[in-house]
Amino acid sequence: MVKKTYAEINARIKAGEAVVVTAEEVTPMVRERGLEETAATVDVVTTGTFGPMCSSGAFFNLGHSKPRMKMSHVYMNNVEAYTGIAAVDAYLGATQIPDTDAANKTFPGEFNYGGGHVIEELVAGKEVVLEATAHGTDCYPRRKLDKVVRLEDLPQAFLFNPRNAYQNYNVGVNLSDRTLYTYMGILKPNLGNANYSSAGQLSPLFNDPYYRTIGMGTRIFLGGGEGYVTWHGTQHAPGAPRAHNGTPIMPAGTLAVIGDLKGMSSKWLRGVSFLGYGVSMMVGIGIPIPILDEEMLKYTSVSDEELFAPVMDYSESYPQGLGEVLGQVSYAQLKSGEISVNGKLVTAAPLSSYFKARQIAEILKDKIKKGAFLLTEPVFTLQSFMNNDA
Repeated sequence: MVKKTYAEINARIKAGEAVVVTAEEVTPMVRERGLEETAATVDVVTTGTFGPMCSSGAFFNLGHSKPRMKMSHVYMNNVEAYTGIAAVDAYLGATQIPDTDAANKTFPGEFNYGGGHVIEELVAGKEVVLEATAHGTDCYPRRKLDKVVRLEDLPQAFLFNPRNAYQNYNVGVNLSDRTLYTYMGILKPNLGNANYSSAGQLSPLFNDPYYRTIGMGTRIFLGGGEGYVTWHGTQHAPGAPRAHNGTPIMPAGTLAVIGDLKGMSSKWLRGVSFLGYGVSMMVGIGIPIPILDEEMLKYTSVSDEELFAPVMDYSESYPQGLGEVLGQVSYAQLKSGEISVNGKLVTAAPLSSYFKARQIAEILKDKIKKGAFLLTEPVFTLQSFMNNDA
């Protein structure tokens, strides 16, 4: 039986001896060599995902003005940030839209700019207009501030995303006779198309379905820089039904993640707009999976043919919270571009980018092989929450 520790794997990384492969590469290795031989050889399997992750945003310390000010309303490029924290701290949500955008649109939800775009522009080094107002106090007398800022001007800025890297997610379809505008994109009437959003076999939590190695303190690739898992994400549902290989067949685990925004890249944090719905942010995440034993290797060798997603009707079942599943389709079927729903062949398209997910896994692999990215053993793993369907 193969047994390894984090310390042993990190020692091999530091010595430049670690064998690191992507989740895409490890599957054929296991098929050819078997679990025991491959587990003895491979130290780390890297994963990646890049897609819209609405529950994202950034905390900013905007710096004290002269005279000082307790900001009660803050706008960045006309997008409001939440200020109920402290004098000059604010949280800008990725899905927040400008008030004027909401007032001027004749098509409900036809927004093309929001918090995700502001974060992208800041990370790209662009100027952002900061406007703030306050009621004024003896210790914070200033009532108004209007200036242009760059990310480098702000004392602190860090990405904090309450729900990222969904372990699995719905395939959205539309059984009604009208077009639907959703966070899953435009869904054409009468099963006109199907949209999904996952990297499948490269997706982080599919490669550690029971969260044996992922938990508080896990170092990850986040937005082009480094970050950490802080907790399970909101809507974390580890008790979701699972296939025989342990992978969930419904939306299940999620991650809350954090990282220094100043070390990130606009290539991996991108504002995105969904016609008729609103805005979000594309986030790049990659997680290294240590091969502690043969069981971990078995989990990471799962393929798209073995991963299944639920097909949901976004005209009735999803908005009503009924949870009725029209069927299960594999990610291999989804990536073929066509699936069968209710006996009809339906065109399938991803909202996420498998190409960029592959790039993230490769970047992480290269960093680890060069000794530039060590693994962290979590304070506790998310296995602790297996019975918590929060």
